[in-house]
Amino acid sequence: MYAITGITGKAGGALAQTLLAAGQPVRGVVRDEKKGEAWASQGCEVVLAEMEDAPALTEAFSGATAVFILPPPEFDPEPGYPEARAVIDSVVKALTAAKPPKVLCLSTIGADAIRDNLLSQRTMLEAALRALPLQLAILRPAWFIDNVAWDVASARETGVIHSFLQPTDKAFAMVAAEDVGRAAAELIQADWTGAGVVELEGPRRLTPNDLADAFASAMGKPVRAEPVPRDSWEGLFRSQGMRNPGPRMRMLDGFN
Repeated sequence: MYAITGITGKAGGALAQTLLAAGQPVRGVVRDEKKGEAWASQGCEVVLAEMEDAPALTEAFSGATAVFILPPPEFDPEPGYPEARAVIDSVVKALTAAKPPKVLCLSTIGADAIRDNLLSQRTMLEAALRALPLQLAILRPAWFIDNVAWDVASARETGVIHSFLQPTDKAFAMVAAEDVGRAAAELIQADWTGAGVVELEGPRRLTPNDLADAFASAMGKPVRAEPVPRDSWEGLFRSQGMRNPGPRMRMLDGFN
């Protein structure tokens, strides 16, 4: 039985679909009962558990062959990342109690960065899991190419995609969330011991200009990538409702 948190997301969903296609039993850990219904209809065992609820997570993880850990993203965290700390504390307690044979954690490229940034939430999670006496694999995917979905309207309406990745002729490591899920399925079923990191990216690195060219090809009209000026980021993010944009800005600085 494979217990999967984050099953309602793209990567977790692709992981679950791949396991189900291979005839493997899947236990989906969901926070919303309605979202779990679709997975129950496909033959998954579905359990309800908030990521901050250690007793519920313990029950969800108990008896599992392996557990997939994917905390919910927090894009505008409070200083000190209290939201991530609450989830990490709960996950550690649950894994300590349930003692699954293997744990696969979906982390991120940049989790090894020294400078504090938005991805430090995953740095903290990795460190906490490494401290446990468990067989641990950490999967660090590159920038999700799925993020270009946010650029569809702009490309269609103005012929411009606004890029925080810059310069626009720089190639960045990217990967599709669905491929992350499939890679996770292969990894979680593999035989391994100890603790280690697997980094994952697509077959070639892409520039924002490449993404613009792809939009142009699909839409049959010119599309260009335009960098968002660095000195406008804070005001822009705050205008979108962010209260603490510093970690996100430092994350983007790190990628660039």
